[in-house]
Amino acid sequence: MASARRFVRDVAADWDAGPDIPEVAELPTSELVTNALAHTPTGAPAVSAIRVSVSREQELIVVDVHDACVALPRLRRASHLDIRGRGLAIVQTFSHDWGWILTPYGKSVWFQLVAWP
Repeated sequence: MASARRFVRDVAADWDAGPDIPEVAELPTSELVTNALAHTPTGAPAVSAIRVSVSREQELIVVDVHDACVALPRLRRASHLDIRGRGLAIVQTFSHDWGWILTPYGKSVWFQLVAWP
């Protein structure tokens, strides 16, 4: 997970994203990779089944986490006593937009940040 955060932070910094964007991008990346690891199908090698990509769409930096699980992500409202269930709420809070798409090999969950206003 640390390597995914570092990868996204380094790409954003190399692309000269706006102030704090490299650091801000790390948190939703961490949440999506954690979800991907937690939901990797039994028997699938977790590390090779997860792919993180970064792209640019005009003023937006887009981070995409692909995993082999076809279960759709579901935004939950965790209570203050719950120890899990806040990941997608964090992604939603920190991102400009986020979503998912099913692929022939699983799904991709993505988020966007306004990186070049």
